[in-house]
Amino acid sequence: MSRRRTVCGGGLVFPKAMSAETSNYYRKGFGLGSEVQDTLAADYTGRLVDLMREQDYTLEAGGVTVRLAREFGFCYGVERAVDYAYQTRKRYPDRRLFLAGEIIHNPHVNAKLRDMGIVFLESGGSGFDYSQVQPEDVVILPAFGVTIDDVTTLKALGCIVVDTTCGSVLNVWKRVDKYAKEGYTALIHGKYYHEETRATASQVLKHPGGTHIVVRNMDEARDVCDYIEGVGMSREAFLDKYRVQASPHFDPDVHLKRIGVANQTTMLARESLAIGAEVRLAMERRHGAAHREEQFRTFDTICSATQDRQDAVNALLEEPLDVMLVIGGYNSSNTISLAAICAEKVRTYHIADATCVDPETGAIRHLPVGAHEEAEEPTWLASDGALRVGLTAGASTPNNKIGDAVARIFLTRGVDPALIG
Repeated sequence: MSRRRTVCGGGLVFPKAMSAETSNYYRKGFGLGSEVQDTLAADYTGRLVDLMREQDYTLEAGGVTVRLAREFGFCYGVERAVDYAYQTRKRYPDRRLFLAGEIIHNPHVNAKLRDMGIVFLESGGSGFDYSQVQPEDVVILPAFGVTIDDVTTLKALGCIVVDTTCGSVLNVWKRVDKYAKEGYTALIHGKYYHEETRATASQVLKHPGGTHIVVRNMDEARDVCDYIEGVGMSREAFLDKYRVQASPHFDPDVHLKRIGVANQTTMLARESLAIGAEVRLAMERRHGAAHREEQFRTFDTICSATQDRQDAVNALLEEPLDVMLVIGGYNSSNTISLAAICAEKVRTYHIADATCVDPETGAIRHLPVGAHEEAEEPTWLASDGALRVGLTAGASTPNNKIGDAVARIFLTRGVDPALIG
C-alpha cells in the first residue's frame, strides 16, 4: 500500500443521534488494526512496486524502462475504508455484515470483501435497499458516504453502523451544508449519478429550501453561465435538460442568483477551478461586481490525494515517454481524470487491471478516454528497440495489481519479471 498518508479532517454531517461514537455507531474502527495488518499486506502488497520505490520509481530490463509516478494508488481514505471493513469482519465474526454499495471503485477489493461474507446492498432510485437488514446486523458505509435519507433509514433500523466515509468528502459536505444554510444554491462539479455526488447533494436537504444543481463538465457549466446572463436556453428547456441533476424544486430563475461552488473530490482539479471562475464571471457580467461579491462563493474542495496524483502524473509526463498506462476501475472517477491528463501528452491506455494486458498476444484491452466501451489494441508495445513506459494508478488500485501490470509489461517484451531485482 502507499506509504504516504494525507490525513483528512472534517466531522461527520449526520443527525445528532449518530454524530459520535456510540454503542452502535463507529467511525474510528475497533482498535484491531494490528490484528488485520498481515491479512491486508498479503492481499494488497506488491513486490515490484516496493522495488520501484527503492530504485527511484524506475525499473529497467531488456530495453524496457518503466517509470512510476511518485504518487499513485491507494490513498489514505481508501486505506482507511478497507482497513475498517477488515476490522469489522474481525470484530463481528458471527454477525451478518452488509455494505452500502461498493467500499471503493475497485473490483478486486470488493471481491475480497464478498469472499469475507460481506453482502453488498443494491441501490435503487431512492437509496439503498435495507429491507433485509435487522437491528442485530452490521452495515458498513463506503468511502463515498451515503445520503441523508440512507442515514435516516439506518437510524430507524437501529443496526450497528461502521462509517468509512472519507474525510475529504466530509469537508465538501460541510461546505455544501453551509451554502444551503446561508441560502446559496450548491453548484457541484461532478457526476450526478456517482455515489459521492449523490451523498454530497443530499446535504442541502438538511435545510428548508436547500437547493443544488450538478454539472458534469465545462460545457454544462456554460449552460448555467448563459442562463445567468440571460442569453441561454429557455427556462423550460433548461429544466428539461437538468431536471435529474438538480433538486426537485429547482427553479433557475430563482436559484441561480446565489451560488456556492463545490465539487466531487475526484474530478479534474483544473476543470473544477475553471468552472468556478466561469460562473463567477457570469454573475459579475449579469449583476455587477458588488452582487458577485455578496452572492457567489467558491472553494477548492478537490482532495489532497487526488491533487497529489494529478500533480505527480503531470511531473512524469515532462519526461520522454513512448506510452502511458493508467490502472484503475472504469467507474473510478479519479482514474478517469488521470487518463484524461495523460492522453493530452502521450499515447495512453486506461486499463481496469493487469489482466487487460496479454503478454501472449501482445494485445491490450482498455477504455479510450471519453469512451463508454472497452476497446482492444493488438500491438500496443513496440516489438523491439528501447521503450519508455509511464505508469500510474487511481486511488482505489492496490499495489499488488499495479505490480501485476508491471510484470505483464516486461513479459510482453519477453523479460521474466522474477529475474528483475
